[in-house]
Amino acid sequence: MTASPITLRRSTTADAADMARIMGDPEVVPGTLQMPYTSVELWQARLADNNTPGKPDLHLVAERDGRIVGSAGLHPMPQLRRRHVAMLGITVAGEAQGQGVGKALMQALCDYADQWAQLLRIELTVFADNARAIALYRQFGFQTEGTHRAYAMRHGVYTDVLAMARLHPHPPTLSWPSA
Repeated sequence: MTASPITLRRSTTADAADMARIMGDPEVVPGTLQMPYTSVELWQARLADNNTPGKPDLHLVAERDGRIVGSAGLHPMPQLRRRHVAMLGITVAGEAQGQGVGKALMQALCDYADQWAQLLRIELTVFADNARAIALYRQFGFQTEGTHRAYAMRHGVYTDVLAMARLHPHPPTLSWPSA
């Protein structure tokens, strides 16, 4: 049986309950830097902040059959000298992992970064033992730049993460009119 198509759209505050469901999933939380026992109210506030007029962040959700099965975002750096950089975060619901949701979200974010957002560099961190995520990131040109040892606590153990980044594969050029 073929899986239903994935639809991507910008998140809204109405997605807070689905975000709390996904981020409260015991299969999902250990792969993120989020804390367990999240709440709908927390996600309402985060989603409202992401959609503040003028804020450059992009937060997308992936839907299948009307149910949110993943989310991802690009969060530009506020420092003037790093405005060409954004942090990437992505989460796929446990029941939807390995079904193309992460790939669809990554493709959309990379296209947005390359074609619209004037981003030269996208950065992320990933737990060093998350082979599936690392393989996905490498498909989109991300390279490992280093290891942060004992970066975050997970299940009572300080765990390493990889710092990965992707540079724009074809940085924009200026087309001068011929004289």
